[in-house]
Amino acid sequence: MAGGQTKKAGGEGKKGGGETKKGGKKKEVKKETGLGLSYKKDENFGEWYSEVVVHGEMIEYYDISGCYILRPWTMSIWEAMQEFFDAEIKKLKIKNCYFPLFVSPTVLQKEKEHVEGFAPEVAWVTKSGQSDLEVPIAIRPTSETVMYPYYSKWIRGHRDLPLKLNQWCNVVRWEFSNPTPFIRSREFLWQEGHTAFATKAEADEEVLDILELYRRVYEEYLAIPVIKGKKSELEKFAGGLYTTSVEAFIPNTGRGIQGATSHCLGQNFAKMFEINFEDEKGEKAMVWQNSWAYSTRTIGVMVMVHGDDKGLVLPPKVAAVQVIVIPVPFKDADTQGIFDACTSTVNTLTEAGIHAEADLRDNYSPGWKYSHWELKGVPLRIEIGPRDLANSQVRVVRRDNSAKVDIPMASLVEQVKDLLVTIQKSLYDVATQKRDACIQKVTTWDEFIEALGQKKLILAPWCDEEEVEKDVKARTKGEMGACKTLCTPFEQPDLPEGTLCFASGKPAKKWSYWGRSY
Repeated sequence: MAGGQTKKAGGEGKKGGGETKKGGKKKEVKKETGLGLSYKKDENFGEWYSEVVVHGEMIEYYDISGCYILRPWTMSIWEAMQEFFDAEIKKLKIKNCYFPLFVSPTVLQKEKEHVEGFAPEVAWVTKSGQSDLEVPIAIRPTSETVMYPYYSKWIRGHRDLPLKLNQWCNVVRWEFSNPTPFIRSREFLWQEGHTAFATKAEADEEVLDILELYRRVYEEYLAIPVIKGKKSELEKFAGGLYTTSVEAFIPNTGRGIQGATSHCLGQNFAKMFEINFEDEKGEKAMVWQNSWAYSTRTIGVMVMVHGDDKGLVLPPKVAAVQVIVIPVPFKDADTQGIFDACTSTVNTLTEAGIHAEADLRDNYSPGWKYSHWELKGVPLRIEIGPRDLANSQVRVVRRDNSAKVDIPMASLVEQVKDLLVTIQKSLYDVATQKRDACIQKVTTWDEFIEALGQKKLILAPWCDEEEVEKDVKARTKGEMGACKTLCTPFEQPDLPEGTLCFASGKPAKKWSYWGRSY
């Protein structure tokens, strides 16, 4: 994606709030609404995205390329998802823990396939002060090799199983291609779950239970439709048995994006790390393992899917501020009365469990404030002016579609709650409609190439052969990047007998989604 690293002067929205000029001079009220974005989402998506995450006060660029400061506006979204997910995994009897950031090279290199998958992006610590370390230490790109030597120590008999741990932490992957806030960064936050079972059936069941939680994070919280499916052998987790994922799609760029992954590792790591147990018959057996993760990438997907030319559009369920209350005093109006009404509105909403704030800064015009909070994506704006005060009502404006409605103060809480539910559903419905309009079913190579050129999410019959996927990648390699399988959806359309693979002409075994991806 273009423009991931362009620095933008992100700061028009950060002028000091409410200071009075010394010497009793009249304050100058800032009226300019020059907060707007200089790029349009449909015209220059990469630059638009870079600008919206900075101006929306989600991130700040850092002096090390590919690293970003996550500001409070971002962290509150991460915390909302974390609160949901953490409570759900605890219902599944999964416990939180924390393992060190550092990995010794001998352990990292134990699982050959796994380390080859991650080798290019592992960062190493080679010095302490001025002296070289005798043995360099790796920084975790993921924690399988950090954790599993201790699983082999803790698991002895069948009563020690299942062992189900999760950690909320950061990982480092020294990406060099196109760093992009949230989507590709050298350090990111995530949760990673690592579980061990006595049987494959238990492991298989958990893979899907966790995948369902990831679907819920995207669809119920971020209002983004995702497709559940299985990754191809080429695209699965290095060293794992099979990988399942939830896949999102960005209509503006015609790219798929892996939303979260739930892997069954099989017994591969158990073999390498000797994670054995004595079963009920007293015989030695190897455990079956899973690992699963979602990261701050989720937030980037949300910005890309819902954002517009005015800035961010936040789903109410994850917004730090769901309602912003803005006073609109005219000349000679009862300014104090209006300010009091704003404060009492916030108190009423807050007591009802709604995240509401008032913007009472007096050195900004109402128009400037409207632009500022639209840029930050707040779902609902409440305006209170003299007429509203006189009529005991408020004017409510939706961020997602700019619809305006006057609400009597008497039914404020009830109607605001209803509106927030409506906005959440509407964001999901609109995103689903846009995504579905991009899905193209093809059966031949020519149709496939045409659909790829039209930035489609392509559903095609495939023979499920690795060489054929490699060939498709090679044949579609261009400026935009190669096309690959995104997933084989669990919900399979009918595959009539005699259907041939779109790429090889061999008998097709299943329908798979193909496309370019992030």
